[in-house]
Amino acid sequence: MATTPVSSILMFLIAAFFGALGQYFYKSGAELANDGALSYIANPRLILGVACYLAVMALFMAAFKRGGSMATLYPIYASTFVWGAVISHFAFGTEIRLVNILGMGLIGLGMYFLGL
Repeated sequence: MATTPVSSILMFLIAAFFGALGQYFYKSGAELANDGALSYIANPRLILGVACYLAVMALFMAAFKRGGSMATLYPIYASTFVWGAVISHFAFGTEIRLVNILGMGLIGLGMYFLGL
């Protein structure tokens, strides 16, 4: 069984950040939109959100091209939840409590064990 290259792991970590950043752009863009279709289609923040998800898919493909198991790589994408909490904290002032930090630790632990 081949091992997963470090470059593939790093690409999935970067993809996870872009996934969370895309969610930030979706949320902030949706807050700026009104009920008209054009306010969604021509919304720069929503377009940036889509661009983030295109980057996620490109990073996925590049990481898989370099090798590695989906069973190893895909759990790393769960760090999107951690990135999302951090981005939300800085962008929207969302409180990160001790229980949230413990949950993030469990996500990290789960990613580790799934990647073994």
